Amino acid sequence: MKTTWKPVDQHGVISSKQSRELPDSAFAFPGKRKEPLTDAKHVRNALARFDQTQGVSDAERDQAFANILAAARHYDIQVAESDWRQLGKLPHTPNPAH
Repeated sequence: MKTTWKPVDQHGVISSKQSRELPDSAFAFPGKRKEPLTDAKHVRNALARFDQTQGVSDAERDQAFANILAAARHYDIQVAESDWRQLGKLPHTPNPAH
């Protein structure tokens, strides 16, 4: 799937005003403007909260996951999952209890 994500110069904590000013291409879910992907911390957060996102279709999830993978590559984050349906099923960090 072709990604719509593009890097932006906004990093760190994002205020509501700053979030409104971001282009749609800065979000994992661009049509819904959910899950900004402005830095590595936000990409990790988007992965961790992916299954909590409500009001989106499977097609939107496909697009969002492609955007998250593009942002993860940009910010040098390794993602163990190859499909969004795997999120929450594999540990993101080595844990002997899993």
